[in-house]
Amino acid sequence: MTHRNPTPTVDIIIELVDRPHRPIILIERHNPPYGWALPGGFIDYGELAEAAAQREAEEETGLQVELVEQFHVYSDPSRDPRQHTMSVVFLATATGEPQAGDDAKSIDIFESWRIPTQLCFDHDRILRDYWCYRHYGIRPRLS
Repeated sequence: MTHRNPTPTVDIIIELVDRPHRPIILIERHNPPYGWALPGGFIDYGELAEAAAQREAEEETGLQVELVEQFHVYSDPSRDPRQHTMSVVFLATATGEPQAGDDAKSIDIFESWRIPTQLCFDHDRILRDYWCYRHYGIRPRLS
């Protein structure tokens, strides 16, 4: 019997703690689906989710991040148009100037009131949950 399982991924909400209002980093994707996204990617076989988050953050932003906490898991089968993925989302902090790398076409820093509207995947939902948590201490509900 063949099993079809979701592919594990990570997404990282990186707060720049050396700037006012602790803005976050988003990347503009170089590959489909196009648009803005949180840094992240696939967990390699044999890799810890935490290690994947640190690796992906450094590959896409050029920054070494400190993982603060595991925020939530997002597993809606329609979250990624390419395939069914399940993302472990981490909150992280960093300092310095991010540089676009890996599959990032460009990179930018955003405060909560300036988030772009063309977000990939379910990152609009993730960021709504994050801002609710950051401003009001309310964690996302289990679906």
